[in-house]
Amino acid sequence: MGAALAAYGGLALAAFVAATLLPAQSEALLAGLVIGTDHPAWALVLAAGTGNVAGSLVNYALGRGLERLRGKPWFPVPEAALARAQRWYAKGGRWTLLLAWLPVVGDPLTAVAGVMRERLVVFVPLVAIGKFGRYAAVAWAAAQY
Repeated sequence: MGAALAAYGGLALAAFVAATLLPAQSEALLAGLVIGTDHPAWALVLAAGTGNVAGSLVNYALGRGLERLRGKPWFPVPEAALARAQRWYAKGGRWTLLLAWLPVVGDPLTAVAGVMRERLVVFVPLVAIGKFGRYAAVAWAAAQY
């Protein structure tokens, strides 16, 4: 039980951190666990996907709070960059959240959704589709090894 908890918990934590704006990645850990352990792939995908969606919710919350800081001299995002991201999100709409699994652009996209006040009832399912889909693809590819 302890080894399983460590595997699932460690994977969920790695996926959580990977979904935040911090640089990290969790796909290699998932692949290693699929290949090197007898844990069911579906359970590993569930742990990774849940952790990753939770991390995206942190980005969303940061985005929601970002607006209150706008105009401060130490504001962490250049005004032009924030305006550009908002225009891009407004143009693509909520469906762009299906791309939240992409490297580099996916994590900031979830923060922009918070800035744009996307409803959580829309945000969570769209982000989850992409995140769980990515982990399912990684697990499937690893299982072919």
